[in-house]
Amino acid sequence: MIVAIVQARLGSHRLPRKTLALIQGKPMIGWVLERLRCAKTLDQIVVATSTAATDDDLAGWLKRKGAPYFRGNESDVLDRYYQAARSVHAETIVRITADCPLIMPDVVDRVVRGFQERQADYVSNTQPPTYPDGFDTEVFSFFALERAWKEARSSVEREHVTPYFYQSGFFVTRNVPAEDAEDWSRVKWSVDYPEDLRLVRRIYRKLGNRAMTFDWRTICRMCLQEAEIKRLKSGRKKKIPTPGS
Repeated sequence: MIVAIVQARLGSHRLPRKTLALIQGKPMIGWVLERLRCAKTLDQIVVATSTAATDDDLAGWLKRKGAPYFRGNESDVLDRYYQAARSVHAETIVRITADCPLIMPDVVDRVVRGFQERQADYVSNTQPPTYPDGFDTEVFSFFALERAWKEARSSVEREHVTPYFYQSGFFVTRNVPAEDAEDWSRVKWSVDYPEDLRLVRRIYRKLGNRAMTFDWRTICRMCLQEAEIKRLKSGRKKKIPTPGS
């Protein structure tokens, strides 16, 4: 069974409670789940949040919506993933983070199929990244997750879940690049800061009823063009800033 486990919490230091921040009247986590439900390769979607009191509101929202969720260790996110995967008998895990409200179902499907075809323990589209920041998809076997859970020791490995997969040398890893061979990684659509949230809200307003079917490359080009115009107007000579900054 292929299970997408969405990592989510409300205790972000840079943008507190961002997971429930409204975008066109719907919480960010709602958009993430709605978009993932359009992926054809997923059998189940589970939100993995923490047992901390700060995440009670998130768990309450998920419960009211009937969205499956698991509450686990706040700081040891690798353990949270492992326990969540084990609770639903996942064979293949797709790691998604809740700060990606523009995650594309077809990109998720492409990475999952890459995992199925390449006989690897871990496949992602981030090593190196060529898709926009916000399309990040990582796929790995339960066997690999269990080994990482048993062996990973550093706080970075436990908190960020997957570094042990691609840094330990124990696993077969592969990368899935953007299908058009272009590098779109300058575009930032993940939400870490207030300006990121403002950008995503503006994109959703522009998309309207096309929000689930839009051509992401067209919107990427628009963002990069606007960023370049801002750079020229400001007179800055440094590298093009992140769109929306």
